[in-house]
Amino acid sequence: MTAPLWTSVLSTSHNVRLVVSDMDGTLLAGDGAIPATFWPLLKRMSARGITFVPASGRQYATMARMFTQAQIPIPFIADNGSLIVRDGAPFSATCLDAPAVMDVIHKVRDSMPARDLGLVVSGRRSAYIERRDAEFVAEAEKYYAQLTMVEDLTTVTDDVLKLSIYDFADGETDAGSVFAPLEASHQVVISAKHWIDIMALGANKGRAVRQLQQSLGVTAAQTVVFGDYLNDLEMLDHADLSFAMANAHPTVQSRARYLAPTNEEHGVVTVLSHLLS
Repeated sequence: MTAPLWTSVLSTSHNVRLVVSDMDGTLLAGDGAIPATFWPLLKRMSARGITFVPASGRQYATMARMFTQAQIPIPFIADNGSLIVRDGAPFSATCLDAPAVMDVIHKVRDSMPARDLGLVVSGRRSAYIERRDAEFVAEAEKYYAQLTMVEDLTTVTDDVLKLSIYDFADGETDAGSVFAPLEASHQVVISAKHWIDIMALGANKGRAVRQLQQSLGVTAAQTVVFGDYLNDLEMLDHADLSFAMANAHPTVQSRARYLAPTNEEHGVVTVLSHLLS
């Protein structure tokens, strides 16, 4: 069942203190840019004591670069909740165990060439890839500002926050067949049509939102969350004002309480502007 339209929340006032938004398909339009209308809205939120938090599968370095225009310190939920950064320093980090990292590396290698997969090992210092063809590198560079090419991913010694598999066909299909055995012991999510993300068990955006709520003394009734894809599901559960974008995955639309305009219509800015007016 699709959530009711966002306009239905305007009939009552809300004591908003925390706003958490996914990036791709949510805050970002199709061009991958933050809408220009967001920046004055961020200033308004800050002046009213409202904390804004971007939450993404993206690497922290990439997110920080995108928000250099913010001019105020903001927390970040990166790598699908495996890393929380506050005041420019790690607040919480959940890393994968080494055997799981090796297992996924070999699963990806063994799946080739029957499946066209590329692996990004996202660590605390950098992200790493061994596949070097231009098409895959271009996809990885969209989300990882700190990206290191290595000859062999099994030699990486960094603490690993997340493993991201790019499936040139369809991530939702291959996740079930190749990586399903890991679901009992690790967090396996479809974060976009072509991306499968694997984290430590329990590491997700929802847990990260809860950690920030506890740290800030904020309740679910004071929290607004926006999302569009399956890696956003858990964080919707921690906000009374949870919004799925109109372009969101059907499962996300059924889990959220309200439906926001599409990312192309700058739905996050539209909803927040009315909530804060």
